[in-house]
Order: sequence, then C-alpha cells, then structure tokens
Amino acid sequence: MEYDEIRYETDDGITTITIDRPEVYNAFTRTTVLELNDAVRQAGNDEDTYAVVLTGAGDGFCAGADTTEMPDWDDQSPEEYGAYLWLIQQLVAKLRGLSTPSIAAVNGPAVGAGCDFALACDLRVVGDESLLREGFVNIGLIPGDGGAWLLPRLVGEAKAREYLLTGRDITPEAAVDIGLAVESSPDPLDAATGLAREIANKPATAVRRTNDLVDPTRSFEEYCQLASEYQWECVTDPEHAEAVTAFNEGREPDFDR
Repeated sequence: MEYDEIRYETDDGITTITIDRPEVYNAFTRTTVLELNDAVRQAGNDEDTYAVVLTGAGDGFCAGADTTEMPDWDDQSPEEYGAYLWLIQQLVAKLRGLSTPSIAAVNGPAVGAGCDFALACDLRVVGDESLLREGFVNIGLIPGDGGAWLLPRLVGEAKAREYLLTGRDITPEAAVDIGLAVESSPDPLDAATGLAREIANKPATAVRRTNDLVDPTRSFEEYCQLASEYQWECVTDPEHAEAVTAFNEGREPDFDR
C-alpha cells in the first residue's frame, strides 16, 4: 500500500511511523486512519522490526480528527457513523495488540483520538512542549476511541476520571509524575528512538513474549499457562543461548540478524 498521509521508515530494526499532515497538527482523515492501520499491521508482521515508534510531523503529534474532512453526521445513519468509528478503534486495537513494543514520541499536542493513539502504545516519551488531552467532554462527546478503557489501566481509575471528566491537559510533568510517560525530552523522537534501540538490542522473542504477557485483565492461572508456553519458546531460541554465552564471557551479545 502506498502512503499519502503518513511515512513508514525502517532503520536497523526500528520502524518509525509518522503521521504526516503537519499543516493541521497531524489531524487525521479517513485516509490517514486507513494508512495507519496498514502500517501498524505491516510493522507487526515484520520479523525484522524489533520496535515501533509512532510520532507526528512538525509541531504536533495528532490533533484528533480533521473536522473539515468529516461528513455532516446529521445526514448519516448510526451504522455509517459506527463504521467510521470502527476504523479508528481498530487502529487503537492494533497498537494495543502488537507483540513488538511500540513507543509514542509525543512531540506536540495529542488530542482526542490522537491522545488515544499515544495511550495505545506500550510506552510514551513526551516533548517538553507537548500535551495529552482526552478533551471529548469539552465538546460534548465521549472517548469513543478507547480513552476511557486505556487511561484507567495506565494511571488508575481515580486519576483517569480526573482527566476524562474535566478534559484537562496532561502536561509533560504530570505525564512523567503519574507514570504515563517514561520521560520528558526536548527531542522526544530522538529519546524515543534511543529507548527503542535499547529494547531492540534485547533477544527479540523474549521481548515480544514479555510484552504479550502484560495484561492486567488476565488471571494468574491464565498467566502461568501462557508463561510456560512462552518460556519454552525462549529457552529454545538461539538468541537466548547467545545472550547467556555473552553474559558468561563478559561481552555484548552478537545476534544473527
């Protein structure tokens, strides 16, 4: 699939997906969402991608939906609106479901669904001038893209309700303080890429399966069953053997990639 509104770049095992509509702070159209769905699927299926970075071009991460490109919903049916919303929900689900670790480099405003795209990633690095804002209540909407499901799992129910019900901005300082972001940086893309590199340099099967195991809705019994299956994959993986050998020999591992 050729992309018109995003960029897809892979460098040494790290795939960077950039929403490329800087003139509108990367507010998305239906085309943008379709392209993002395809890009995330492609990255997840690529065995040579060991970490994914999601960011925006220019001074914004994603300002939500481009309202100038949306139809007049008064002339549409509930089914037509539901189909549109489903496309956005599928992107959130794909990001959330990636085995390959994903990092949002939040370089500017992440608003509405744009905030949810960042929340759906495994980790977040925020820029010093960025903000995350659910903000749906400010315009008479609910977080239909996943925000009221994602945010409580990331920061706890009480703090999530504070931001969801007031529509307040989550500042860079607050994002770090409440554990929503790994760090705040003047260059969030560079910092996120550095974090991605740190993760990508680990044994890939162990990283992906560890990521798969993190699910607060899973019972301990379910966790243990999956952990037994996943650990067998890891102990029979050549990268595990190389990592152990490198540790015993006091050197960095040299994986065959």
